[in-house]
Amino acid sequence: MHRKRSGQWAAWTFIAPVAAYLLAFYAYPLYRNVDLSLRHYTVRSFVQGGAPFSGLENYRTVVDDPTFWPALLHTLVFTAVSLAAQFAVGLALAVFFNRHFRLSATLRALFLVPWLLPLIVSASTWSWMLNSDSGIVNAVLDVAGIAPVNWLTSPDWALVSVIAANIWIGIPFNLVVLHSGLQAIPGHLYEAAALDGASSRQQFWRITFPLLRPVSLITLLLGLVYTLKVFDIIWIMTRGGPNGASTTLATWSYRLGFGNLLPQFGPGAAVGNLLIVIALACGLLYIRVQRRLG
Repeated sequence: MHRKRSGQWAAWTFIAPVAAYLLAFYAYPLYRNVDLSLRHYTVRSFVQGGAPFSGLENYRTVVDDPTFWPALLHTLVFTAVSLAAQFAVGLALAVFFNRHFRLSATLRALFLVPWLLPLIVSASTWSWMLNSDSGIVNAVLDVAGIAPVNWLTSPDWALVSVIAANIWIGIPFNLVVLHSGLQAIPGHLYEAAALDGASSRQQFWRITFPLLRPVSLITLLLGLVYTLKVFDIIWIMTRGGPNGASTTLATWSYRLGFGNLLPQFGPGAAVGNLLIVIALACGLLYIRVQRRLG
Protein backbone atom coordinates (compact mmCIF):
# COMPACT_ATOMS: atom_id res chain seq x y z
CA MET A 1 0.00 0.00 0.00
CA HIS A 2 2.85 2.39 0.84
CA ARG A 3 4.53 1.69 -2.51
CA LYS A 4 1.24 2.25 -4.35
CA ARG A 5 0.71 5.61 -2.67
CA SER A 6 4.31 6.62 -3.37
CA GLY A 7 3.83 5.77 -7.03
CA GLN A 8 0.64 7.84 -7.19
CA TRP A 9 2.37 10.83 -5.60
CA ALA A 10 5.26 10.47 -8.03
CA ALA A 11 2.83 10.39 -10.95
CA TRP A 12 1.04 13.52 -9.71
CA THR A 13 4.40 15.22 -9.25
CA PHE A 14 5.26 14.66 -12.90
CA ILE A 15 1.77 15.65 -14.09
CA ALA A 16 1.49 18.82 -12.00
CA PRO A 17 3.90 21.03 -14.04
CA VAL A 18 2.22 20.05 -17.31
CA ALA A 19 -1.25 20.62 -15.86
CA ALA A 20 -0.21 24.02 -14.50
CA TYR A 21 1.25 24.97 -17.88
CA LEU A 22 -1.92 23.94 -19.75
CA LEU A 23 -4.15 25.82 -17.30
CA ALA A 24 -2.04 28.98 -17.42
CA PHE A 25 -1.32 29.18 -21.14
CA TYR A 26 -4.26 27.35 -22.74
CA ALA A 27 -7.29 27.03 -20.49
CA TYR A 28 -7.20 30.53 -18.99
CA PRO A 29 -6.61 32.39 -22.31
CA LEU A 30 -9.42 30.34 -23.88
CA TYR A 31 -11.72 31.23 -20.98
CA ARG A 32 -10.81 34.92 -21.32
CA ASN A 33 -11.48 34.82 -25.06
CA VAL A 34 -14.90 33.25 -24.52
CA ASP A 35 -15.65 35.84 -21.82
CA LEU A 36 -14.63 38.63 -24.21
CA SER A 37 -16.99 37.33 -26.85
CA LEU A 38 -19.95 37.25 -24.45
CA ARG A 39 -19.60 40.80 -23.12
CA HIS A 40 -19.78 44.32 -24.51
CA TYR A 41 -16.26 45.62 -23.97
CA THR A 42 -15.02 49.14 -24.52
CA VAL A 43 -11.48 50.40 -24.01
CA ARG A 44 -12.40 51.61 -20.53
CA SER A 45 -14.15 48.40 -19.46
CA PHE A 46 -11.33 46.35 -20.98
CA VAL A 47 -8.86 48.08 -18.66
CA GLN A 48 -11.04 48.66 -15.59
CA GLY A 49 -13.46 45.75 -15.88
CA GLY A 50 -17.22 45.78 -15.46
CA ALA A 51 -18.23 45.05 -19.05
CA PRO A 52 -21.95 44.18 -19.30
CA PHE A 53 -22.97 40.68 -20.35
CA SER A 54 -24.35 40.62 -23.91
CA GLY A 55 -24.77 36.90 -24.56
CA LEU A 56 -24.51 35.91 -28.22
CA GLU A 57 -24.94 39.47 -29.48
CA ASN A 58 -21.31 39.68 -30.62
CA TYR A 59 -21.73 36.49 -32.65
CA ARG A 60 -24.87 37.86 -34.29
CA THR A 61 -22.99 41.07 -35.09
CA VAL A 62 -20.19 39.08 -36.71
CA VAL A 63 -22.45 36.83 -38.79
CA ASP A 64 -24.59 39.78 -39.95
CA ASP A 65 -21.51 41.77 -40.98
CA PRO A 66 -21.04 41.83 -44.79
CA THR A 67 -17.36 40.94 -44.27
CA PHE A 68 -18.13 37.59 -42.62
CA TRP A 69 -19.06 35.38 -45.58
CA PRO A 70 -16.29 36.62 -47.92
CA ALA A 71 -13.77 36.22 -45.09
CA LEU A 72 -15.03 32.69 -44.40
CA LEU A 73 -14.80 31.81 -48.10
CA HIS A 74 -11.27 33.23 -48.33
CA THR A 75 -10.28 31.24 -45.23
CA LEU A 76 -11.61 27.99 -46.71
CA VAL A 77 -9.98 28.59 -50.11
CA PHE A 78 -6.70 29.68 -48.54
CA THR A 79 -6.65 26.60 -46.28
CA ALA A 80 -7.76 24.03 -48.86
CA VAL A 81 -5.45 25.14 -51.67
CA SER A 82 -2.48 25.56 -49.32
CA LEU A 83 -2.96 22.12 -47.76
CA ALA A 84 -3.41 20.34 -51.08
CA ALA A 85 -0.38 21.96 -52.71
CA GLN A 86 1.88 21.64 -49.66
CA PHE A 87 1.02 17.99 -49.21
CA ALA A 88 1.34 17.08 -52.89
CA VAL A 89 4.69 18.82 -53.36
CA GLY A 90 5.97 17.67 -49.96
CA LEU A 91 5.06 14.05 -50.73
CA ALA A 92 6.68 14.21 -54.17
CA LEU A 93 9.88 15.61 -52.67
CA ALA A 94 9.83 13.05 -49.83
CA VAL A 95 9.59 10.18 -52.33
CA PHE A 96 12.32 11.78 -54.43
CA PHE A 97 14.73 12.18 -51.50
CA ASN A 98 13.95 8.70 -50.20
CA ARG A 99 16.14 7.29 -52.96
CA HIS A 100 19.29 8.33 -51.08
CA PHE A 101 21.21 9.60 -54.07
CA ARG A 102 24.41 11.60 -53.78
CA LEU A 103 23.98 15.00 -52.03
CA SER A 104 20.36 14.13 -51.14
CA ALA A 105 20.92 15.09 -47.50
CA THR A 106 22.38 18.47 -48.51
CA LEU A 107 19.55 19.26 -50.89
CA ARG A 108 16.99 18.18 -48.32
CA ALA A 109 18.57 20.52 -45.79
CA LEU A 110 18.34 23.41 -48.28
CA PHE A 111 14.62 22.78 -48.65
CA LEU A 112 14.25 23.46 -44.92
CA VAL A 113 15.35 27.08 -45.30
CA PRO A 114 11.82 28.48 -45.85
CA TRP A 115 10.67 26.71 -42.69
CA LEU A 116 13.58 28.04 -40.62
CA LEU A 117 13.30 31.68 -41.69
CA PRO A 118 11.23 34.04 -39.51
CA LEU A 119 7.81 34.55 -41.07
CA ILE A 120 8.30 38.31 -41.23
CA VAL A 121 11.41 37.75 -43.38
CA SER A 122 9.62 35.31 -45.68
CA ALA A 123 6.56 37.53 -46.07
CA SER A 124 8.70 40.62 -46.69
CA THR A 125 10.71 38.74 -49.31
CA TRP A 126 7.58 37.67 -51.14
CA SER A 127 6.25 41.22 -50.96
CA TRP A 128 9.42 42.45 -52.65
CA MET A 129 9.34 39.69 -55.28
CA LEU A 130 5.70 40.41 -56.15
CA ASN A 131 5.99 44.18 -56.10
CA SER A 132 4.21 45.64 -59.13
CA ASP A 133 6.97 48.11 -60.02
CA SER A 134 10.25 46.61 -58.90
CA GLY A 135 9.49 42.95 -58.20
CA ILE A 136 11.56 40.22 -59.78
CA VAL A 137 8.47 38.25 -60.85
CA ASN A 138 7.18 41.07 -63.02
CA ALA A 139 10.71 41.63 -64.34
CA VAL A 140 10.81 38.00 -65.52
CA LEU A 141 7.36 38.37 -67.06
CA ASP A 142 8.48 41.50 -68.87
CA VAL A 143 11.48 39.67 -70.35
CA ALA A 144 9.11 36.91 -71.50
CA GLY A 145 6.88 39.48 -73.18
CA ILE A 146 4.02 39.11 -70.69
CA ALA A 147 2.27 42.15 -69.27
CA PRO A 148 3.08 42.84 -65.59
CA VAL A 149 0.57 41.80 -62.94
CA ASN A 150 -0.48 43.74 -59.86
CA TRP A 151 0.01 40.76 -57.57
CA LEU A 152 -0.61 42.47 -54.24
CA THR A 153 -2.87 45.34 -55.24
CA SER A 154 -5.31 43.59 -57.56
CA PRO A 155 -8.45 41.96 -56.08
CA ASP A 156 -8.02 39.14 -58.58
CA TRP A 157 -4.46 38.26 -57.56
CA ALA A 158 -4.03 39.23 -53.89
CA LEU A 159 -5.39 35.97 -52.47
CA VAL A 160 -3.42 33.95 -55.03
CA SER A 161 -0.23 35.74 -53.97
CA VAL A 162 -0.60 35.02 -50.25
CA ILE A 163 -1.54 31.41 -51.00
CA ALA A 164 1.65 30.99 -53.06
CA ALA A 165 3.76 32.40 -50.23
CA ASN A 166 2.10 30.15 -47.66
CA ILE A 167 2.60 27.07 -49.85
CA TRP A 168 6.30 27.86 -50.17
CA ILE A 169 6.63 28.19 -46.39
CA GLY A 170 4.70 25.00 -45.60
CA ILE A 171 6.33 22.58 -48.04
CA PRO A 172 9.40 21.87 -45.81
CA PHE A 173 7.19 20.75 -42.90
CA ASN A 174 5.37 18.25 -45.13
CA LEU A 175 8.68 17.11 -46.59
CA VAL A 176 10.24 16.40 -43.18
CA VAL A 177 7.26 14.56 -41.68
CA LEU A 178 6.44 12.52 -44.76
CA HIS A 179 10.10 11.63 -45.34
CA SER A 180 10.25 10.32 -41.76
CA GLY A 181 7.18 8.22 -42.48
CA LEU A 182 8.76 6.80 -45.60
CA GLN A 183 11.83 5.78 -43.60
CA ALA A 184 9.61 3.57 -41.42
CA ILE A 185 8.30 1.51 -44.37
CA PRO A 186 10.24 -1.79 -44.59
CA GLY A 187 12.40 -2.04 -47.70
CA HIS A 188 11.69 -5.74 -48.21
CA LEU A 189 8.12 -4.88 -49.24
CA TYR A 190 9.43 -3.01 -52.27
CA GLU A 191 11.85 -5.82 -53.06
CA ALA A 192 9.04 -8.37 -52.99
CA ALA A 193 6.84 -6.15 -55.15
CA ALA A 194 9.66 -5.70 -57.67
CA LEU A 195 10.14 -9.45 -57.88
CA ASP A 196 6.42 -9.81 -58.59
CA GLY A 197 6.78 -7.36 -61.49
CA ALA A 198 5.13 -4.31 -59.89
CA SER A 199 6.01 -1.00 -61.50
CA SER A 200 7.10 2.07 -59.55
CA ARG A 201 3.62 3.55 -59.84
CA GLN A 202 2.02 0.33 -58.56
CA GLN A 203 4.48 0.19 -55.66
CA PHE A 204 3.56 3.75 -54.71
CA TRP A 205 -0.23 3.23 -54.75
CA ARG A 206 -0.19 -0.31 -53.29
CA ILE A 207 2.59 0.05 -50.69
CA THR A 208 3.79 3.60 -50.06
CA PHE A 209 0.52 5.48 -49.96
CA PRO A 210 -1.47 3.00 -47.80
CA LEU A 211 1.33 2.57 -45.25
CA LEU A 212 1.92 6.33 -45.18
CA ARG A 213 -1.76 7.08 -44.48
CA PRO A 214 -1.44 7.56 -40.67
CA VAL A 215 1.47 9.98 -41.12
CA SER A 216 -0.37 11.73 -43.94
CA LEU A 217 -3.46 12.27 -41.78
CA ILE A 218 -1.56 13.82 -38.88
CA THR A 219 0.44 15.96 -41.33
CA LEU A 220 -2.77 17.27 -42.89
CA LEU A 221 -4.33 17.90 -39.47
CA LEU A 222 -1.34 19.88 -38.19
CA GLY A 223 -1.16 21.78 -41.46
CA LEU A 224 -4.87 22.54 -41.23
CA VAL A 225 -4.63 23.92 -37.70
CA TYR A 226 -1.64 26.06 -38.64
CA THR A 227 -3.12 27.33 -41.91
CA LEU A 228 -6.46 28.29 -40.37
CA LYS A 229 -4.76 30.76 -38.06
CA VAL A 230 -2.23 32.20 -40.51
CA PHE A 231 -2.15 35.93 -39.93
CA ASP A 232 1.33 37.41 -40.27
CA ILE A 233 1.94 36.38 -43.89
CA ILE A 234 -1.32 37.89 -45.11
CA TRP A 235 -1.05 41.00 -42.93
CA ILE A 236 2.49 41.81 -44.04
CA MET A 237 1.85 41.19 -47.73
CA THR A 238 -1.64 42.66 -48.28
CA ARG A 239 -3.18 43.60 -44.88
CA GLY A 240 -6.22 41.68 -46.08
CA GLY A 241 -6.75 43.97 -49.07
CA PRO A 242 -7.36 45.32 -51.50
CA ASN A 243 -11.00 45.87 -50.58
CA GLY A 244 -10.99 42.73 -48.46
CA ALA A 245 -9.92 40.49 -51.36
CA SER A 246 -7.47 38.56 -49.14
CA THR A 247 -9.19 39.03 -45.78
CA THR A 248 -9.51 35.82 -43.77
CA LEU A 249 -11.12 35.21 -40.40
CA ALA A 250 -7.73 35.54 -38.69
CA THR A 251 -6.92 38.95 -40.21
CA TRP A 252 -10.49 40.15 -39.69
CA SER A 253 -10.35 39.15 -36.02
CA TYR A 254 -7.18 41.19 -35.58
CA ARG A 255 -8.63 44.19 -37.42
CA LEU A 256 -11.76 44.14 -35.26
CA GLY A 257 -9.84 43.91 -32.00
CA PHE A 258 -6.77 46.02 -32.67
CA GLY A 259 -6.85 47.54 -36.16
CA ASN A 260 -9.48 50.23 -35.63
CA LEU A 261 -9.52 53.49 -33.72
CA LEU A 262 -12.48 52.12 -31.75
CA PRO A 263 -11.55 48.49 -31.01
CA GLN A 264 -14.34 45.92 -31.05
CA PHE A 265 -12.95 43.40 -28.58
CA GLY A 266 -16.13 41.33 -28.34
CA PRO A 267 -16.67 40.72 -32.08
CA GLY A 268 -12.95 40.17 -32.57
CA ALA A 269 -12.95 37.49 -29.87
CA ALA A 270 -16.08 35.95 -31.41
CA VAL A 271 -14.33 35.55 -34.77
CA GLY A 272 -11.36 33.95 -33.00
CA ASN A 273 -13.68 31.50 -31.25
CA LEU A 274 -15.25 30.55 -34.58
CA LEU A 275 -11.77 29.64 -35.82
CA ILE A 276 -11.28 27.48 -32.71
CA VAL A 277 -14.59 25.72 -33.38
CA ILE A 278 -13.58 24.99 -36.99
CA ALA A 279 -10.21 23.60 -35.87
CA LEU A 280 -11.92 21.51 -33.15
CA ALA A 281 -14.38 20.09 -35.66
CA CYS A 282 -11.49 19.09 -37.94
CA GLY A 283 -9.72 17.47 -34.99
CA LEU A 284 -12.81 15.41 -34.12
CA LEU A 285 -13.13 14.40 -37.77
CA TYR A 286 -9.49 13.27 -37.72
CA ILE A 287 -10.12 11.12 -34.63
CA ARG A 288 -13.15 9.53 -36.27
CA VAL A 289 -11.23 8.76 -39.46
CA GLN A 290 -8.36 7.28 -37.44
CA ARG A 291 -10.73 4.97 -35.59
CA ARG A 292 -12.28 3.77 -38.84
CA LEU A 293 -8.91 3.13 -40.41
CA GLY A 294 -7.62 1.52 -37.25
